[in-house]
Amino acid sequence: MGKSTLTIGGVDIPLGGTARIKLPMVKLYTDTNMSMPVFVKRGKRSGPTLFISAAIHGDELNGIEIISRIIQSKYLENLKGTLIAVPIVNGYGVLSQSRYLPDRRDLNRSFPGSKRGSLAGRVADRFLSEIVAKADYGIDLHTGSLHRTNLPQVRANLDDPETLSIAKAFGVPVLMNSNLRDGSLRECANDVGAKVILYEAGEALRFDELSIRAGVKGIVGVMRHLSMLPKSRSKKSLSEPRIARSSSWIRATDSGFTTHIKELGDLVETGDVLAEIKDPYGDILDKVLCKNGGIIIGKQNIPLVQEGDAMYHIAHFTSPDEVAGHVESMQDELMDSEASLSLIDYKSS
Repeated sequence: MGKSTLTIGGVDIPLGGTARIKLPMVKLYTDTNMSMPVFVKRGKRSGPTLFISAAIHGDELNGIEIISRIIQSKYLENLKGTLIAVPIVNGYGVLSQSRYLPDRRDLNRSFPGSKRGSLAGRVADRFLSEIVAKADYGIDLHTGSLHRTNLPQVRANLDDPETLSIAKAFGVPVLMNSNLRDGSLRECANDVGAKVILYEAGEALRFDELSIRAGVKGIVGVMRHLSMLPKSRSKKSLSEPRIARSSSWIRATDSGFTTHIKELGDLVETGDVLAEIKDPYGDILDKVLCKNGGIIIGKQNIPLVQEGDAMYHIAHFTSPDEVAGHVESMQDELMDSEASLSLIDYKSS
């Protein structure tokens, strides 16, 4: 914290400086040069260093738009400390619209990586050493997988008090306690001294406006919490998010065509009918029932299901009705036209 000069990819960025860096990556076999785009903005005053990253999974695109709005906003004009923004970590996956790298590895299971390892390992090593290891905090942006949508939520090691405070500052109603996984960015970031939270919202290969606005607002909230940005002038207090320490998937009980009855963010109770599965004639084959009450934080979108497919992800809370109210308030606030103008307050060109 507070270093007079920061060096990334051989580029020196002093306090008060801004840089757009093309961090070299492994070439494609067509001899095409690949690079990781890195935006660095440093305030004139020293302070924490925060990285925000997107598209570690190449088909998860919401985060790219979130970061671009942050870069283009007026928020950074009063920055204290350093922001390192990486809108595309896995450029290989973005090119092929794939979650994975060309070697079929999941980048978020390939950390810490190695300079002489697999393609995924080399990308992981470069990102960890050039970006993550130079930050105090991080926000990693994700979406649901293909044909699945996630409710805006933060996943983190909530047993760590500092990480918990950052997660709460993000301001979404749902916090999921998530243990550190072997080979994940969060695990290795923790090893090099960076506290990282993961934001999940929306669906792969799609822009979702609610998820994008919640992400922009959340990042600004974290930066204010870290004193990187001035405190908000609004007197409105944040709703206290609720922590879920368990969740479960409801799976299809038959194969057929789905009619969804419950949607993302709904409060459901044990025994509620979540969906109906029908045959091609429209006859009901089975009804998908809720086994344990909670809030739907993820759901399958494609209307075709095979028996055993994961259809609904339900988070369990001690006060699920309060969470449902917070979710509804968040949706109303973020999709309000005036709120959208304040969240996308672009700097003059």
